[in-house]
Amino acid sequence: MRFGLFIPQGWRFDLVGIDPAEHWDVMRGLALHADAGPWESVWVYDHFHTTPQPSAEATHEAWALMAGLAAVTTRVRLGQMCTCMAYRPPMYLAKVAATADHISGGRIEMGIGGGWYEHEWRAYGYGFPRAGERLKMLDEGVRIMRMAWRDGVATLHGEHYDVDGAICRPLPRQEGGIPLWIAGGGEKVTLKIAARYANYTNFDGTPEGFARKSELLRGHCETVGRDFGEITRSANYNVIIGRDEAEVAERRRRYVDRVRPYLSDDQIAAQLRGFDGMPAVGTPEQVIENLSALRDAGMTYGILYFPEAAYDRSGIDLFASEVIPALR
Repeated sequence: MRFGLFIPQGWRFDLVGIDPAEHWDVMRGLALHADAGPWESVWVYDHFHTTPQPSAEATHEAWALMAGLAAVTTRVRLGQMCTCMAYRPPMYLAKVAATADHISGGRIEMGIGGGWYEHEWRAYGYGFPRAGERLKMLDEGVRIMRMAWRDGVATLHGEHYDVDGAICRPLPRQEGGIPLWIAGGGEKVTLKIAARYANYTNFDGTPEGFARKSELLRGHCETVGRDFGEITRSANYNVIIGRDEAEVAERRRRYVDRVRPYLSDDQIAAQLRGFDGMPAVGTPEQVIENLSALRDAGMTYGILYFPEAAYDRSGIDLFASEVIPALR
């Protein structure tokens, strides 16, 4: 099993209390820590406003971070989970990604999805098309990027995007273009797009959800004539890990105390549902057992979010020293 690490960028209130002038030092330091460790990749979210409550707290932009992280790291791969297709025109995004790939020496991953955070869509003037339209934009955008990275030029006269001889030079450093992660578990459309184009998928990481989405993806692959085994299936996991249950409980308490000034009790309870009882919460032994079962089901790439990463690396280091070696 391979592992990536989310770098805190503010979106989940995970830089609060730190002077904004120091945010980049924190993010860079964590990326360098991952670069020197057993992590395969580092990741950021593509969002503009904090969640689940928009606020004046900082949220740093994903692709600017890609360029910065590309310049300071040397080994880890660099991804976004996931870029919203409609936030940037796809040909422009293809050009940005190709440039970042050169800065990194060929280490960029393209996480891409249809987008969902209505507040920031409307706030930035993008409207908020219905889900079917957002997914049509995803499909057209992925086709444009693939053409741009393969041929250095793209032409597509679509329903949502119209490019005519748009040039992408230089090509990405990676032969064949930048790997595509189609993120989301939409059963009728998103997974079909993934079956056509994805190198990687990213969807529900619970045992039941992962099994269901995997079988649906397999069916779409059969429909479009794609080898299901070509696609690496990944999932994201919120992590609270401790050497014993008391330490797990203490880390959970510190997380609640940190976000309490910004979120209501109901919002905090909703956030905790993404941790409590999930596969990557518990002692190292419990997490290894949970993730081993998921690995056996075909989940071979976990991308991990540690809510305390900006303040305390001990949970990251515990996972790296105890869990990763057991699952490699």
